[in-house]
Amino acid sequence: MGAQLRVYKRRIRSVTATKKITKAMEMISASRIMKAQRAVAASSPYADELTRAVTAVATRSNAKHPLTSEPESPVRVAVLVITADRGLAGGYSANALKASELLTNRLKAEGKQVEQYAVGRKAVGYFSFRNRPVVQAWTGFSDKPTYQDAKEVSAALIDAFVTDTAEGGVDELHIVSTEFVSMLTQNAVDVRLLPLKLEETQAVEAAEGPFPLYDFEPSAEGVLDALLPRYVESRIYNALLQSAASEHAARRRAMKSATDNAGDLIKSLSRLANSARQAEITQEISEIVGGATALADANAGSD
Repeated sequence: MGAQLRVYKRRIRSVTATKKITKAMEMISASRIMKAQRAVAASSPYADELTRAVTAVATRSNAKHPLTSEPESPVRVAVLVITADRGLAGGYSANALKASELLTNRLKAEGKQVEQYAVGRKAVGYFSFRNRPVVQAWTGFSDKPTYQDAKEVSAALIDAFVTDTAEGGVDELHIVSTEFVSMLTQNAVDVRLLPLKLEETQAVEAAEGPFPLYDFEPSAEGVLDALLPRYVESRIYNALLQSAASEHAARRRAMKSATDNAGDLIKSLSRLANSARQAEITQEISEIVGGATALADANAGSD
């Protein structure tokens, strides 16, 4: 019985240590969520206004530009999926990868060849385990991305987009990320960044009113050439920040659940340990009483 009690005590100490770790990770993630939310709020206006400006140029000019020209028969597309570098974040990375798989299957069903790009070690490990090639991958900044990271990612994607498909370029650029809605809700979404969809520009104009009139200097093509890298950089940067905030929220929720489960397990183990200790005490008392009775009987017989 003593051995069983030692086992319970050892498990209680182990679970208590784990609970301290998960509680610390929960508090760290909770503090980082606020910073990530502020970063998202700071970057969203610039990304929205830049998208509106690009949309206005695309709508108000007849310029033929890769940013706005829909290819007649797209052959190759690039898909960028954003996941986490670390685990312990619930289904955050799994949901993004699932959305990426759905998008990839849809594109392949349309007869398009998919070129895979990845951000985060979880995505790299996912495709590596399945022996699926990744054109380029970036790791080490999923939970705290900077604008420089977004520029590095967008430079590779823009280079692939402006390159002719016969030379290994792509006709479309899609991105799969996680949209931060609230502390409890994060949704994996896929968006086509390039080329711009005409129906999206019409929807923006219908929702926000007519676009202002612009004069393009030196030309609409020159403006689009200047806006193309900034548009992609801002959208990717905002997607990285949204995904980082979602990662922290998912990790905080997962760690809170782990902490609560550890507390429940400690209570259950404590009850079992108390029961084992009580059984041990009862057995010792029974042995003492039995020994005293046997001794009394032996003395009575000798008398």
